[in-house]
Amino acid sequence: MTNAFNEKIILALDTPSPKDAWHFLEIVGKEIKYVKVGHRLYFQGGSEFVSELVKNGYNVFLDLKFHDIPNTVAMALQPLMDAGLWSLTLHAAGGRAMLEAAVKERERSRARTRLFGVTILTSHSDESWKEVNPGSSFQDTITARAELCEKAGLDGLVCSPSDLNIIRSHVSSNFLKIVPGIRLERSLDDQMRAQTPGEAVRAGASYLVIGRPLLKAENPLRVIKEIKSQLGED
Repeated sequence: MTNAFNEKIILALDTPSPKDAWHFLEIVGKEIKYVKVGHRLYFQGGSEFVSELVKNGYNVFLDLKFHDIPNTVAMALQPLMDAGLWSLTLHAAGGRAMLEAAVKERERSRARTRLFGVTILTSHSDESWKEVNPGSSFQDTITARAELCEKAGLDGLVCSPSDLNIIRSHVSSNFLKIVPGIRLERSLDDQMRAQTPGEAVRAGASYLVIGRPLLKAENPLRVIKEIKSQLGED
């Protein structure tokens, strides 16, 4: 039987250091197949850390949210296309030309790295969005950026779980959705639009990014068991 947890969960390795990341991966063992590496660990461990993760069989999701002029982004992606990454992120706010430049660089390198566009950061609420985007509708921005990511040739997008219903009719069903902001229960932290694993999957999430609920748990394996239960596994 397919392990839904193993195929859907991306562990956000938001640990203080690469050493702490390896220690946590030893604890959870083969339960984890996908790992997200963000700015902190990438700046600390660099390409060597990422290469070791790949060599150890992990599907690495490099979440650096590239956002710059098209040529700069394409040049930045050149060395990453040879790193064996499962996927990386680009900020959809960079526009069509930037996104298409990334796709062309992947085609040139013949890499299999999947490209995901970030619509709006999950830390945003309606109020905080208006502060930096006055006159721009929150919902219209999400749908426009989702459509743009697909038209530009990306493999999917990163969006809040509560945005899944908004974008469903604007992208094809096989367009992948990586969903952060996952909590085992409703909580108040910097993820303003969070949902539980079960809620997100039922809404159409392809992958769930889970960090703090696992990293801060006294017993991570018990939390994994709870998540499996929410996903309908025995």
